[in-house]
Amino acid sequence: MEMLALLGSGFEYVFRPENLLLVFLGCFIGTMIGMLPGLGGSNAVAILLPLVFAVQLEPAAALILFAGIYYGSEYGNSISAILLNIPGTSGAVATTFDGYPMARNGKAGAALAMSAVASFTGGTISVVGLMLLAPQLAKWALHFGPAEYFVLIIFALTMVAALTQGDLVKGLIAGILGLMVSTVGLDPAGTSARFTFGSMKLYDGIDFVVVMIGLFAVGEVLLALERSRARVELVEFVTKARISFAEIRGAMGTMVRSSVLGFGIGALPGAGATIASFLGYTLEKSISKDRDSFGKGNIRGVAAPESANNSAANGAFVPLLTLGVPGSATTAVVLVALVGLNVTPGPLLIQNHPDVFWGLIASMYVGNLMLLALNLPLVGLFVRMLMIPQWCLMPAVIVISFIAIYAINNSAFDLLLISGIGVVGYLMRKFGFPIAPAVLGLVLGHLMEVNLRQALALSDGDWGILFASPITAVLWVLVALGLMAPLFPHLRRKLRAGRG
Repeated sequence: MEMLALLGSGFEYVFRPENLLLVFLGCFIGTMIGMLPGLGGSNAVAILLPLVFAVQLEPAAALILFAGIYYGSEYGNSISAILLNIPGTSGAVATTFDGYPMARNGKAGAALAMSAVASFTGGTISVVGLMLLAPQLAKWALHFGPAEYFVLIIFALTMVAALTQGDLVKGLIAGILGLMVSTVGLDPAGTSARFTFGSMKLYDGIDFVVVMIGLFAVGEVLLALERSRARVELVEFVTKARISFAEIRGAMGTMVRSSVLGFGIGALPGAGATIASFLGYTLEKSISKDRDSFGKGNIRGVAAPESANNSAANGAFVPLLTLGVPGSATTAVVLVALVGLNVTPGPLLIQNHPDVFWGLIASMYVGNLMLLALNLPLVGLFVRMLMIPQWCLMPAVIVISFIAIYAINNSAFDLLLISGIGVVGYLMRKFGFPIAPAVLGLVLGHLMEVNLRQALALSDGDWGILFASPITAVLWVLVALGLMAPLFPHLRRKLRAGRG
């Protein structure tokens, strides 16, 4: 009963006119940004960070907006994936396998409608999981001390490095690069300057927002301009997304299975929507009686990855809100926003800021309905948005990014930083270094150092404290498994070859 009362207070907060407007804006902006190739939810959140600080939104209101952008962008990714065979981000790659063949067969409307319904199903199931699981996990996390948090951060970095696209070594290098950047400025005790190269402007460190916009927006624009992909003509001009009840009923089992799977994967630090969508698709294909039809326009091949990636997007909020560890690159940017608004995610968030947590839960219920209502009738508008030429879109992103950065501190030095960081982001993408580990290392670097110092202070310098408790022992085992994860497919192939 207490949970229902708290959820009721969350709905009361969300149904304020200004907060309903934020839910709508989040879903609408997320959908538009998500469907434009290369611009994902993390870019939109990063660009909007300065605006949120400037207008001084309440923490709960800011989280509502960013969450709407996040799960809205996961649906938006599917529009370009289905119509153009160009996924907005890697999380929509699996959607192209059957979505684009459906569009070529004259069933683009049905594919888009199934994507919307599957996104709604995945989002709704995952919100229920978030509501039930997060409070219990927060209570368990109260047993964490400095040593446990230090090892947890190592585990999160390892998982992100192991599970993001690219090889493990490149993922670890990216994570270490993020940790190095987080050490710029005065040390936590404020006694010595590190890596400032004599510049007073670096004594406070490098602003998170500068790094986020540089890595995501500027770096992505530079890569997109190099690719300068020609737009493919739409195979069908779509004005409405329609689907029969029989098709929805036939895919309901698929959507439920993929939603549960996606939520579990999304709750793991670093796993994210990409892995969830591929596993959801693979699972459905493996258990289907007509698996040969997958890849040729099977509507369940659209339902599975779309349910999984939207569910994973909401699942990524579990470690963020209960442990203070982002579950994805987008939630890492959201963490920056919450800290900037004087809210520290972690075990005490639900207790100290119930309006933030329950407002988010209620907004997700409302947002999923709003997303469904938006995308079915307005798909014609979104299709026209896909035709914005690169030469117009990319300079606009750069201009908005630079204006946003200058507005934070009125500093020309920040403009130089964002330019340099944007080049680094471009080079990382070009040579296959994943961005997510670098972001996580940057965001969690300070917290990691502070907890290590506290743990060593409590143990009088004895490093054994990092291995002393059952929680740290389990986490170290998980770290080892994470480092070995890329080897498992190779070992499986060798075992099969030996049996053959």
